[in-house]
Amino acid sequence: MDTIRRNRPRPLRLFGAIILVGGACYAASPAWAALGSYAASISADRAAFQASVKVTSRALYDIHEMTLSSGTTVREYAAPDGMVFAVGWDGAAMPDLRQVLGASYNEYLAAAQENQGGHQHLAAQRGDLVLVSSGHMRAFAGRAYLASAVPPGVSIDELR
Repeated sequence: MDTIRRNRPRPLRLFGAIILVGGACYAASPAWAALGSYAASISADRAAFQASVKVTSRALYDIHEMTLSSGTTVREYAAPDGMVFAVGWDGAAMPDLRQVLGASYNEYLAAAQENQGGHQHLAAQRGDLVLVSSGHMRAFAGRAYLASAVPPGVSIDELR
């Protein structure tokens, strides 16, 4: 009987191990400057994409343009408060949209499933999120923005 008692898992130790592993996974997850996040973490995007970054300042926003090793360009548009209100991409390969769209990625997936325009074009609005994406092998382009976060005075046509 004594042997059975010693080999029995102890609930507190098991719980502690689960918390430790979960915390390590959370701490290891990178902070992306995705749509709806803040521009201060764009350096994490640059490192994850292994990209060079060029920042262009406009009157109402900054454009953080990253050129990925694949040749694809990703643009993150940041408002004066630092919030990324729009993203755009174009190039030979699709960027990691989970990273680019952040919390809006699930909305993108839902819109893609409902897409009636075929596989090469997606135009959808789901709540505050507006998505436009098109392309085929070696020629992809798209943009996504949060309609309520676009600074007053910024034309949607400027976001490419």
